[in-house]
Amino acid sequence: MEMIHKIENLVNEMVAQANTHTRYRQPLIAYASAYDHLFTQMKNIIGPHVAHPREILPEAKTVVAFFVPFSEETVKANRSEEKVPIEWARAYIETNALIGEICARLKGELEKEGIQAGFQKATHNFNEVDLTTAWSHRSAAYVAGLGTFGVNRLLITPSGCAGRFGSIIISAEIPPSPKPTKEFCLYYQKGTCLSCVKNCPTKALQLHSWDKQKCYSHLLKVAEDYTELGLCDVCGKCNLGPCALAGCP
Repeated sequence: MEMIHKIENLVNEMVAQANTHTRYRQPLIAYASAYDHLFTQMKNIIGPHVAHPREILPEAKTVVAFFVPFSEETVKANRSEEKVPIEWARAYIETNALIGEICARLKGELEKEGIQAGFQKATHNFNEVDLTTAWSHRSAAYVAGLGTFGVNRLLITPSGCAGRFGSIIISAEIPPSPKPTKEFCLYYQKGTCLSCVKNCPTKALQLHSWDKQKCYSHLLKVAEDYTELGLCDVCGKCNLGPCALAGCP
């Protein structure tokens, strides 16, 4: 399908040619129907504040989701230090900006062909009081079949969870991607691992719970170390287990 090739070529090209210190692996791209029942379920389960694709783009037919995975070197940098290294902080800032550029470029190219598109920024689109967001790129990627959620509350893809997600909603119809038929989290598949829980510096992450406020307070402390880069409210220690670079086979 010509449109799929156009979308995927653009995403792959922009990631490969990104003018960033951060290096990346091959992006993953998937598609969800804007009418997928999971979008309605999220609204019912998480809360009415969660936006349906058609609330962002009334003409929505497809949600395009993509994952930009960090290089192995970036992951190793965060594994090698107790504190969050500048490589990881910079990757967060640079990749969020790159995702915004990709979505803006996709929107522009698609609109030339009469296709409408809408997107939300890569991060800091959440309520700072209760830390909820109207549109989660990670949840959109889940609906599109890019991966399964792990104990770390992150979406684990076949290329792992160390990276950033983006999504764009379009008025053209693209056949939905298949959803995974197995868990990519080692614990959920085999009852082993829990590296993410062990690595959490604040113990905000537990097997059956996650203290979002405690976690975010720590992220803001990390941000104080890298004010020259922007708002680096990032940690990533729960990203660094076996699922960092690949999902459980």
